[in-house]
Amino acid sequence: MIKYNRISFFEREEISRNIALGLSLRAIAYSLNRAPSSISREIRQSKVIEIKYYRAIFAQQQSNKTRHKLRKNRKLVNNALLRKFVLSHLAKNWSPEQIAKRLILLYPNDMDMRISHQTIYSYVYVLPRGTLKRQLVASLRRHHKHRHKRKNSERGGPITDYLNIEERPKEVADRIIPGHWEGDMLLGSYHDSCIGTLVERTTRMTLLVKLATQSSSAFRTAFAEKFRHLPKGLKKTLTYDQGKEMAQHKLFTKETNITVYFAHPHSPWERGTSENTNGLLRQYFPKGADFTKISKERLKMVQDELNDRPRKTLGWYTPHEKFAELLR
Repeated sequence: MIKYNRISFFEREEISRNIALGLSLRAIAYSLNRAPSSISREIRQSKVIEIKYYRAIFAQQQSNKTRHKLRKNRKLVNNALLRKFVLSHLAKNWSPEQIAKRLILLYPNDMDMRISHQTIYSYVYVLPRGTLKRQLVASLRRHHKHRHKRKNSERGGPITDYLNIEERPKEVADRIIPGHWEGDMLLGSYHDSCIGTLVERTTRMTLLVKLATQSSSAFRTAFAEKFRHLPKGLKKTLTYDQGKEMAQHKLFTKETNITVYFAHPHSPWERGTSENTNGLLRQYFPKGADFTKISKERLKMVQDELNDRPRKTLGWYTPHEKFAELLR
């Protein structure tokens, strides 16, 4: 097997100089005794817009960043005990975050047994193709064959100047007085499509909102329109997570007189009604569903069917029946 040698800074200077002289990539590769594909890959990885902008110093900095990322994975390569713990618990369907947090509890004073969940993900995805990689990827929650970058969708700016869930009136938590809602967003395939969900906490009445985009203005407008048809006494508060789609919460409150409270990050139990409803909705819309192909009529049919289900928590009455009592 021929050992591959990384391109050196001297070679990068030669590449930059020869590009300025107008030489072709094949000619540059020949002068450095490199494969043309190696030169092409080097220029591509330097992330320049056009080949004429390639510079040795910037390409070297980019290479150093990449090598630093690779070094992070060596902890699992060199530490057999840590690697055994991580791999065995991945096989038990633990998430990388669960593994990383559990290690802190089990080995509070042993820094060699510390690793971030991001490094575990990186380790899994840089493994060469083979049985081990297939087994590890299969144990991850989403089973993606390749790691997906998060898309910067236009979902508004960060949440600012908001009311924390701890400031919410006690009557909301007690579920005695109706008119308090929980909201969420259900994502579709590749996070490109979504629907909004609104659930009343005492009756479990569910409203589904079809959205064209994930922008904060689209959510504000669609939710406000959904609430517009309800009596004033049945629209008091809305509890939401800190998703950026609710960045326009101040304007939403001004338009609807509904006060919005935000749960703590990564605390789904603070919006248990909404989380439970999302689980029920997945029976109709499995993960990967494309909501752009789902009509408003289909969404309304699912909404009605969900609200016509008898619920144990409602004494086997349906959300429709309990909500209708409030409208009398």
